[in-house]
Amino acid sequence: MSDNKALGGKIITKPFIILAILAGIAGILLIKRFIFGIGAVTNLSDGYPWGMWIVYDVLIGTALGCGGYVMAILVYVMNKGQYHPLVRPAVLTSVFGYTLAGFSIFIDVGRYWQLYNVFLPWHANLNSIMFEVAFCVATYVLVLWIEFTPAFLEKFNKTKLLGFMNKILFVFIAIGVLLPTMHQSSLGTLMIIAGNKLSVLWQTAWLPLLFLISSILMGYAVVVFESLYSSIGFKRPLETPILSKIGKLMAWLVAIYLVFRFGDLIWRGELGTIFNDGWVNGTMFTVENLLFIIPMLLLFSKDKRSNAKVQFIAAVLLLLAGAVYRFDAFLVGFDPGQGWHYWPSASELLITLGIISMELMAYLAFVKWLPVLPNIKHSTS
Repeated sequence: MSDNKALGGKIITKPFIILAILAGIAGILLIKRFIFGIGAVTNLSDGYPWGMWIVYDVLIGTALGCGGYVMAILVYVMNKGQYHPLVRPAVLTSVFGYTLAGFSIFIDVGRYWQLYNVFLPWHANLNSIMFEVAFCVATYVLVLWIEFTPAFLEKFNKTKLLGFMNKILFVFIAIGVLLPTMHQSSLGTLMIIAGNKLSVLWQTAWLPLLFLISSILMGYAVVVFESLYSSIGFKRPLETPILSKIGKLMAWLVAIYLVFRFGDLIWRGELGTIFNDGWVNGTMFTVENLLFIIPMLLLFSKDKRSNAKVQFIAAVLLLLAGAVYRFDAFLVGFDPGQGWHYWPSASELLITLGIISMELMAYLAFVKWLPVLPNIKHSTS
């Protein structure tokens, strides 16, 4: 049995009800989408076939769901057992991040009733990056639910089945490390095919590596954010010392990311493009990278990264950095040509907000009902 416990308490609270209302509004709009088509609720077009849903729900949502992936690397690949208490909460955030990303793909596909064809071998295009992303994400959703199964077995005291699961779980952990490595890098590859439609500030052969590193960063950032959020929100002891160690790792990862990011621009002679590619692209590029640089400087300081407030601020900034980078690479820096414009409709925004609300509702329910959060018996701050 693990040393995790359910928080207990009421699930239906005022915040839960507010989230349920937002989810209900999104549900009504989704009924409209499935009856009248995707054009009834979005501003998507032939010029901008990928809008808010793909960028937030898939590119950002799956990166936010990389907590389980990065903790598996840290605990099981690098054999850092001291971080094991953070694994199950991280897997839970991954379960919801990837499951709702998969659901978002379903609502974003025009002919959703034919989506099953992607998984039929005689229809599969094995040379397609989109097929690789779809297959890996779908498989990883299944793997994540299997990895989270012990929480259900502990809840219902299925000792024998739990013992069997613990013996075979290493297989799924190994697969769970492989799949995100593949599809997170492939998400970057999707924009390489955009060619000169994507600004040179983001268009580079290093896109797969940059997307992979930034997703790992966002994975660690969401682990820190979730730990602090649950500690403060549920009045639990802080896990500051262990988060400080993760913070140092995050600082080095940001440094590596920035070396590739700016080294690529310098190598291609495009660094000056920051100032002559239009004020929108230049401004968003600057904001994006400041969001990486500021938390890096904070986390390289041992005294600062040992402070819970600094840990929280750094985690939030890195989550925003990764999100802005993905928005920039897929929407801001993308120009399909004259005559095409895109701004998300109110329905797109409300459905996205509703999906986020569903994720938060599920998280609140699961941590109160299932043994998810580590059983910290004393403060470690």
